[in-house]
Amino acid sequence: MIESRSRTAWLPHLVLALGVAVFVFPIYMALIGSTHDAGIIGRGNLPLTPGGLATENYAQAWSQGSGIRVKAPPVSRMLLNSLVMAVIVAVGKIAVSVLSAYAVVFFHFPGRMFFFWMIFVTLMLPVPVRLVSTYEIVGTLGWLNSYQGLTIPLMASATATFLFRQFYMTIPNELAEAAQIDGAGPLRFLWSFLLPLSWANIAALFVVLFIYGWNEYFWPLLITNTESMRTVVIGLERLIPRSGTEQPTWNLIMAGAMMALLPPVAVIVFLQRWFVKGLVESEK
Repeated sequence: MIESRSRTAWLPHLVLALGVAVFVFPIYMALIGSTHDAGIIGRGNLPLTPGGLATENYAQAWSQGSGIRVKAPPVSRMLLNSLVMAVIVAVGKIAVSVLSAYAVVFFHFPGRMFFFWMIFVTLMLPVPVRLVSTYEIVGTLGWLNSYQGLTIPLMASATATFLFRQFYMTIPNELAEAAQIDGAGPLRFLWSFLLPLSWANIAALFVVLFIYGWNEYFWPLLITNTESMRTVVIGLERLIPRSGTEQPTWNLIMAGAMMALLPPVAVIVFLQRWFVKGLVESEK
């Protein structure tokens, strides 16, 4: 029986390898396409080996974002907008959720569970239900085409609040009492005791929320109408000509797509250990 198991042990690895190949191959072709001329891609003659125009294509997409047939903002500007939005949304969601969960767990005030469940109930509200009212508020405040409009309406997170609440409920009361005896106030207890214990959870949530903010499409499309405030997810579409008679500059589009892929991958790779630790941690 041991021999039969060892003979079939390669099957799961083969299935996983095939899945990785299917997932990676389009990314590899986009990488190859970003090193060739747009005419080669347009004729369907794209080879499987890199070309010699990588430096030129990436430099043009980064600094100009435009070609012979298309005018668009530079990818560097769109990447900056996406990075600012993703970081502020992730940090803001975590900060608001930590404070909300801290107040619900460690402070006893009238209606605290009512307010917690009111936060939790917002999970049942679809995003389109809140769009019109949120857009009206943002427009009234003059936050259209601004980083405030892109980030502040997305900072609340009922899911993150619930996860931090569940984690804080595992903290023994003796720890809070000992900190109080030592003269630590509420903010000192949060900063010096709870946050160090929450780094794994914070890192795991930061990865998820950063990717959420980076990939957000509908809200930036609704809230911005100037090219200088476009995020990279919606700005790459501007590299495609509006006229159907013009050939898209696929080499610049693929170069921009590859550059847009790097920040989320870097965040995942850099925080991978903390991300896995936050997911598999026994006490939640």
